[in-house]
Amino acid sequence: MDQGLTYTPAGATSPADDLWTGEFPGFRRFDTTVVIGHGEPRWTAASESVLRWGIKRRSGFRVAPEVAVSRDAEYRISAGWGPVRVHEPVRVVAVVDTENRRGFAYGTLPGHPVSGEEAFVVHRDSTGTVSLTLRSLTRPAPAGPWRSLFPALLVAQRLYRRRYLRALVD
Repeated sequence: MDQGLTYTPAGATSPADDLWTGEFPGFRRFDTTVVIGHGEPRWTAASESVLRWGIKRRSGFRVAPEVAVSRDAEYRISAGWGPVRVHEPVRVVAVVDTENRRGFAYGTLPGHPVSGEEAFVVHRDSTGTVSLTLRSLTRPAPAGPWRSLFPALLVAQRLYRRRYLRALVD
């Protein structure tokens, strides 16, 4: 494993790349892009939000510490339903911050309910169209109580992906 991550290789979701290629045996792969707006104000708002965990926060998660993403930094993402709270330890494994592409990928650490990586990338094209790309690789956690709940976690993951894809749309 890469420095304590529950999978390899770190950065597999390639957030800096327009196209995501590669084979990842044993993982469920997800890759989709949606248009979230047009123009400089939309770009500015979305690209700033993505680097401050805005997609996760607007989708119902808490992220600690409450600071912008930073490569190799570790965070705890939490979600809850009533008195039940789930904590997800993660490490940011890649950050992209260019004139037309901003985002990051985080990888799972031991104790996370699943194993893999997720990337959130905001990008704009030459016409000013602003889009959000979501990429993920998921498989059951290597150990622990969550492993047997993997099918239920996949259902929750699909629900949250819908929220992610709407999080930056005003």
